[in-house]
Amino acid sequence: NPDAVQAFGVALGKEFAGKGANGILGPSVDVYRVARGGRNFEFLSGEDPYLGSKMAKAYVQGVQSQGVFCVMKHWIFNSQETNRETESSVVDDKTAWELYYPPFEAAVQAGVSGAMCSYNRVNGVYSCENNKQLNQILKQRMGFKGFVQSDWWATHATSLG
Repeated sequence: NPDAVQAFGVALGKEFAGKGANGILGPSVDVYRVARGGRNFEFLSGEDPYLGSKMAKAYVQGVQSQGVFCVMKHWIFNSQETNRETESSVVDDKTAWELYYPPFEAAVQAGVSGAMCSYNRVNGVYSCENNKQLNQILKQRMGFKGFVQSDWWATHATSLG
């Protein structure tokens, strides 16, 4: 129910603003593919990119309506915890656009302020230094205008590969 998610976002935004917080590191909108993933409980999308898209948009609009910025995460293909710092997610464009990108794109369309890049590699290049993913897909194709931050220890270089 997008209306319920938006109402939750408004309440969450009010709570954060009331505590003096300017931003929230969420929503997590990854579509999870490994049912026993340790952080699946965080993801709005579950296994459904359509549901994730509806919920991401409502969440972002709700929180940000209270003057608190959202950082969508984890860009992109962060679908497992095992070896997340060393694995490479190999995903073709068709699968990416049909399954993984829609919740992120919905958050971008809702005006999300930030994006957190993930630990994993994408087709061999770390997510946080992946030119194709950050510039060509996220910024140019989706039209993302906000800032990108790394997950806590996900920066391996300060230039795009």
